[in-house]
Amino acid sequence: MKKIYGFTIFLISLLFMAGCQEDEKIVIQQPDSFVLNIPKYSSGVYDLKNAGLVEFSTNQPDYGFTAATRYSVQLSLTKNFAEFIDVPGSHDKVRFYVPAEDIALALVSLHKAEVQEDYPTDPHPLYVRLAATIADSRLAPVYSNVIELPRVLGYFALEPVQLPEEMYIIGNVAGNWDWNNATEMVPVYGTPGKFWYMQYLGQTDGNEGDNAQIKFNYAKAWNGNERGFGQVTFGDESVTLAAPSDEGGNIKIGNPGWYIVVVTTSLDGRDYKFKVDFFKPEAYIKGGAIGDKWDNLPEFMFEVPDLSLGADADFISPAFTTDGEIRANIQLPDQEWWHTEFLVFDGLFVPRGTGGDQDRIQGQAGQRLYINFTKRTGKIE
Repeated sequence: MKKIYGFTIFLISLLFMAGCQEDEKIVIQQPDSFVLNIPKYSSGVYDLKNAGLVEFSTNQPDYGFTAATRYSVQLSLTKNFAEFIDVPGSHDKVRFYVPAEDIALALVSLHKAEVQEDYPTDPHPLYVRLAATIADSRLAPVYSNVIELPRVLGYFALEPVQLPEEMYIIGNVAGNWDWNNATEMVPVYGTPGKFWYMQYLGQTDGNEGDNAQIKFNYAKAWNGNERGFGQVTFGDESVTLAAPSDEGGNIKIGNPGWYIVVVTTSLDGRDYKFKVDFFKPEAYIKGGAIGDKWDNLPEFMFEVPDLSLGADADFISPAFTTDGEIRANIQLPDQEWWHTEFLVFDGLFVPRGTGGDQDRIQGQAGQRLYINFTKRTGKIE
């Protein structure tokens, strides 16, 4: 009996404890502030060009419980933080390190320095605070106290230059000099900074108008970065094939026609170099719909529309020889065929670009693939 009685008391105790725990709820508090510690060597000179990393440490804000907190660093040239800037990135430890280069880049913005001559050459005070947040919380950020680093020596730091991710063709036959209608080129798979497109470079009115004139830009804007004749180089084959020349800074096409236009960009210091190639307008059908053939065979080349039809005309593939999977591409030197493949989905021309394998499309014997590169449409029938 004593054992049964003792066990009963034990069960009642457990139930009582569980009930108490259910009544205990975590209440999140909104702290007023928290403490950013003054670095041990804050009185020394912070030479950002040679510092590598800058250390900070803090105490977690009092949220009423131990919370997973993220800290970000904010900088200002004044103690009252009338103007400030966020240093990129966040940190989940109370002791963390910030790349000195990130601080230097933020300082360039704070000083509003557009050229190196605008940037101060002597050490100066820099004010730092932290902003703390909790993930998945509606609480406003909590700001730490402001500390002063009395002598910070920055430099005219610049963001690293990346190769462009977009490229556009504009001209009298490519958008009628309107960036809203400019040709968006397709990035080449696996080759950053390289782009292609099948572009009509015939005359402005079939065979009756002016020869094509074009320029390039990596933004859809007249912003001073347009590249025309004298600002690009041409491949030897391109000079012979398209006969480009200077027409008021534009690239004028001496031999009107359809061309695969390729722009290859590279870095020259902080500037871009543009190499432009014009290749024959050769596109190919391949895959199961032509008997599982995968080479760029002449008998499976798309028919190029007559120039008299102008820009709004279809490239037409040979008839499929069997039922099967359709694949299509243009071919560039030193690239695999699938780096520049394309297909049609729901009536739209869809190039692979930098994406993964495209969905598979099935064709039937006797059908053809039609592509309108100007309208970016297509069909299988």
